[in-house]
Amino acid sequence: MRSLVPSLKALVARELVERHGLKQDEIANLLGISQSAVSKYTRKVRGYVINVVQVREVDVLVQKITHLVLNGEFSREEFLKIFCSMCNLIRQNGLMCEFCRKSDKKLPLEECSFCLSKIFR
Repeated sequence: MRSLVPSLKALVARELVERHGLKQDEIANLLGISQSAVSKYTRKVRGYVINVVQVREVDVLVQKITHLVLNGEFSREEFLKIFCSMCNLIRQNGLMCEFCRKSDKKLPLEECSFCLSKIFR
C-alpha cells in the first residue's frame, strides 16, 4: 500500500497538470500535499514504482477524482470510495504482483492469491 498510494497521487497530479493546466502550487493546495511532492510526481521521481497506467479503468477513476477535486464537490467518503476502487482494480489486474516480485524474489507469486482474497473486497 505504501507504493500504491503515491502511484495514484502521481496520476491525479499529472492529470491536473497535463489536461487541466494547473500549476504545482494550485495542485498542492487542492490535494493537501506539498508543492515539492507535486513536482516529484510530475517529474516521475516519486510515485512510479507500480505501473498503473496500463489499466484503462484506473484512468477513468483518476478523471473522476480530478473532476471532483476541481469542482470542490466531493466528500471525503466519496473520494475514498473511488480511491479504494482504484486499489481493487490494480490488485485484480495483478499489478501488485510485479511490485511484490521486486521486493522479495523468493515469493512464490504463481501460488499467491493474497490481493484477490476477500480481505480486500
